[in-house]
Amino acid sequence: MVCLVLMPLAVWLANRSAPLMLGLAAAAFLGATLLSEPVAVSIARLHRLLTAPVALAIAAFLAWALISIGWSHKPSASLQAWGELILPIVFALTIAVSGRWRPTPLLFRALALAVIVAAVLVMIELASGLSQRAALGTGKMMTFVFNRPAIVLLLLAVPTAHALWSRPAGWPDRALAALLAVVVIVVVFRSESEAAKLGVLVLVPCWTLAALAPRVALALTALAFVLTMAIAPLLGPTAEKLLPSFVLNRLDVMSAQARIDIWDSFGEVARARPIAGAGFGTSATMHEHKVAAEVSAEHRTLLGVGHPHDMPLQAWAETGVIGAGLLTLAGLFLLARLRQLPVAELAPRLALFAAAFSIATVGHGAWQGWWIAGLGAAILFFAMDAAPRQGDAHG
Repeated sequence: MVCLVLMPLAVWLANRSAPLMLGLAAAAFLGATLLSEPVAVSIARLHRLLTAPVALAIAAFLAWALISIGWSHKPSASLQAWGELILPIVFALTIAVSGRWRPTPLLFRALALAVIVAAVLVMIELASGLSQRAALGTGKMMTFVFNRPAIVLLLLAVPTAHALWSRPAGWPDRALAALLAVVVIVVVFRSESEAAKLGVLVLVPCWTLAALAPRVALALTALAFVLTMAIAPLLGPTAEKLLPSFVLNRLDVMSAQARIDIWDSFGEVARARPIAGAGFGTSATMHEHKVAAEVSAEHRTLLGVGHPHDMPLQAWAETGVIGAGLLTLAGLFLLARLRQLPVAELAPRLALFAAAFSIATVGHGAWQGWWIAGLGAAILFFAMDAAPRQGDAHG
């Protein structure tokens, strides 16, 4: 638990360290479980989790992704990308099935303080020209290194603020929740992460709408999710048509036109390999893949940028309609699961889903370990937060 509480500070210091902290926590929980109960009990708990519809869909995607490495132009690099994706999932699953993950109010308070301290440290560095980083002699001396921490802090803040606000501990916890929300929103908008900013802009209205009209919020989220996944191969042309030139000219900070050009390039890859994709983990060197020859000359160069800047499009380009379809199915199963929760528990979870997916639509590599670990940690704090009040071990 200490490792998870320290995750915000770790990602401030080293922005890819979330998987390490999650892995250390998983090792501790696994050791405690092996010492305290028969292995058969943990296996039974794991079986219950893995037979849930959303888990089956995710497992099917991971299996298909592994198979698709067979037609990757660099199988070893693709296998490494697959391992980076699956390790944080295994870590989070290990903690979930340990039977010992029971966050207390004290733990949520500690996590809130850790997030606040990490956010303040980020803002101090941004305001002082990375003075702390220079003194420590660590990390890149560029302000964009705080983009990943901004996203992870946002992910962790949602279940933490919800837990502190909804628990019957009184106004001190609510005051801490409010302070946490304000500080995280400020650090997000002080950072250079346009993805994190979009996440906040989606999170707040979605949470509000879900609290007032949960069925409407669920329906709109599901519709937006399915449509976004479906049109990913045509994202570039669609965005160019829907966004007039005067809007694009005003979005210099987001490099909107450059991003649309990248979507055009990887969209052609997705349309050239619509069924099975180019192979999992191939986006990093897609310009070296033989499919690059099937992309128009004007869009071929941007295949070398490393990723499509859109995770649904990356799923299409690498794993085709089969992989994208399995991920869409997993998302719909998750939304169906959320539909069963009381409104007070549904609203923050749906808001996190919508915010995370919004981040994914403009974010970097889909399978990066820090991103999956951040999501896994947020899910863990949400999953067991509902259990004591609802008696649902799968909350």
